[in-house]
Amino acid sequence: MHFDDGQVPAEYSKHIRRKLFFIFAGIFLTAAMLIISIGMGPVSISAPETLFTLLGDTISRRFDLIIWNIRLPQALTALVAGAGLSVSGAVMQAILRNPLGSPFTLGISHAAAFGAAVSVMLLDLGTMASSNVGAVTINSPYMTTAIAFGFSLIATFAIIAISRLRRATPEVMVLTGVALGALFTAGTMFLQYFADDVQLAAMVFWTFGDVARATWTELGIISVVTAAAYIWFTLNRWNFNAIEAGDETAKGLGVKVEQIRLTGMLLASLVTSVIVSFLGIIGFVGLVCPHMVRRLIGDDYRFLLPASCILGAVLLLAADTAARLMLAPNVLPVSVLTAFLGAPIFIWLIIKGNK
Repeated sequence: MHFDDGQVPAEYSKHIRRKLFFIFAGIFLTAAMLIISIGMGPVSISAPETLFTLLGDTISRRFDLIIWNIRLPQALTALVAGAGLSVSGAVMQAILRNPLGSPFTLGISHAAAFGAAVSVMLLDLGTMASSNVGAVTINSPYMTTAIAFGFSLIATFAIIAISRLRRATPEVMVLTGVALGALFTAGTMFLQYFADDVQLAAMVFWTFGDVARATWTELGIISVVTAAAYIWFTLNRWNFNAIEAGDETAKGLGVKVEQIRLTGMLLASLVTSVIVSFLGIIGFVGLVCPHMVRRLIGDDYRFLLPASCILGAVLLLAADTAARLMLAPNVLPVSVLTAFLGAPIFIWLIIKGNK
């Protein structure tokens, strides 16, 4: 086929513009969704009132307290957590060259749940107390978070250590993650069997992922870790593209495949560990969002990484907003909604393929 001069660059420019349009449209949608989410709740706040309050104008002391102390940190946590889980899933799928790669399927979330169960069972951190959140209270949430985070890292290092013994093949890392997920799930069930009523309720309460748990401090920690990892992911976007073409091809292009794979796995797991240890288990975001983005703009990681962040942020924020309103005045944990939505969406993506 013959191409006139300039025809291929013109087609390529159109191809790039479509991807950039998707990203900028996603940024606009994210900003609009943030304003809408902050305004919705038991106390309805209009979009102009929300925007003026965020810009520093004091319309109402009541609105200031609701927005700055309750809704804004929750909404921003949903954005950052959704972006972190989604981009971690995209990176895991790239470096493992496996569409099932995600923090949830590799057992990292299950390891965190086991760590929380250990803290509740052995340190007796769960009590019954009537509050506006629920009937179960974790006495020392930071201790529970630290232990959950520690077990998440144990799972991550176990996957990396075993993969190094087998030269870091993607199949070994995925199978190791699946096995560890089953192991930690069995350990959690074992502890739940011997737990009393209060301990059992505390364990179940922690596993429900909920972005409302985070304060400004937790939001800051999650944001710093996610931003640092994203910078490294962005700097290695061309390496991810090369690995997608195959290990031999990537090595022929000078990519240090094993080093990129292990470092990327460690950073993606670190982001997931921090998010899960503070918020609980939020499944399917890291698995579904990268696949949805691939269907829309392709596999080029120059665009896939930012687009995955945006879609993950919007999806989790929208799910959290819907979870707050579905059973009002009761609040449904966002993890319940993402699980219900994530499974059928993923099955639909598999059936539709690239159509």
